[in-house]
Amino acid sequence: MNTTLKRLKDIRSENCITIIMNSHRTRPDALKDEIALKNHVKEVETRLLTDLSKRDAAVLIEKLHALVKQIDHAMNLDSLLLFVNKDVAEYTRLPIKVTDRVIIDNTFATRDLVRAMHNESHYYVLVLSQENVRLIEALNDQVVKEFKSPFPMVNTQFDNKNTMEPVVSSRQRNLIAEFFNQVDKEVNAIRAKNPLPVLICTVEENYPEYLKIADNKQSIFETFLNKNRINEKDHAIVTEAWKIVEAHNSKMNAKRKSELLKAVTENKFLSDTNEIWRAINDGKIQTLFIEQGLFQPAVIENDDIQYVSEDQRADKDVIDDIYDEMIELNMNFGGDVVFLPKGELKKFNGFGAVTRY
Repeated sequence: MNTTLKRLKDIRSENCITIIMNSHRTRPDALKDEIALKNHVKEVETRLLTDLSKRDAAVLIEKLHALVKQIDHAMNLDSLLLFVNKDVAEYTRLPIKVTDRVIIDNTFATRDLVRAMHNESHYYVLVLSQENVRLIEALNDQVVKEFKSPFPMVNTQFDNKNTMEPVVSSRQRNLIAEFFNQVDKEVNAIRAKNPLPVLICTVEENYPEYLKIADNKQSIFETFLNKNRINEKDHAIVTEAWKIVEAHNSKMNAKRKSELLKAVTENKFLSDTNEIWRAINDGKIQTLFIEQGLFQPAVIENDDIQYVSEDQRADKDVIDDIYDEMIELNMNFGGDVVFLPKGELKKFNGFGAVTRY
């Protein structure tokens, strides 16, 4: 997801087509996805043939149809995004619900990629015991995969017999620490390629012992799943792990909202769209706050944003979603974005920004 975002967000080109639609993981609902996509493609065709020459439109339409043929709807998640222009033709699946829409602009609409990265929790669950260890990659409450190499790892040196003898007990602790250290190095080797946070699932006595040897303690959740689940199904483990991650997310979301409220009292908060637009262009915005599901077509004239109605969205000069445009631009200046639940920014009409100074 992050790789796709990095590749697409900086593309500037005429007629960047983005199709964003909800999809379904299971039958029979998944059977509707192909029909829904065909309807979106038809909308693209109509708009292209209205705005472009028949020849130029035909090139893009042909690329779009070729991309659609590559999609296996049996593999769909909760949403499907297609990106097509004269140089690009690719699609991605996301585990989040979206607002169905077709965007044709000078950039691709990457806002839902950003939202998926910020609102969805991608993490590892390290299922840890003194004898065996498993590693599961998860997204929210869903299993992405369980690693089959080098995990599961087995402590071949550990002997849990006669642990009451003090000398043996000391030796056993050293062997456990050595085993945990080997596990930690393998986890970090995997994190080097995909640096996700780690939630540890283990009994209480193992958690502090693992933290003692962990090289990247900052990557480990501050709480853990307290139970020996080494023999449980991966989906059962992730279901329980998600409860902890979700609580962590709520805590972090509350912290971000407190930043917003503090900025209001310090006069470092903007809510006027044009003020925010100009401040972004000056590199003054640190964080954009926006309610989920908020979209706004607009035109920019003389560096001034003017909202237009939804039925004007197909007009050639209309930006399908000005908020998406602002999010991308602010990210280019090193800023970030926080998506809040609907109603959280009601007094600011759903959108605001915290300035750097």
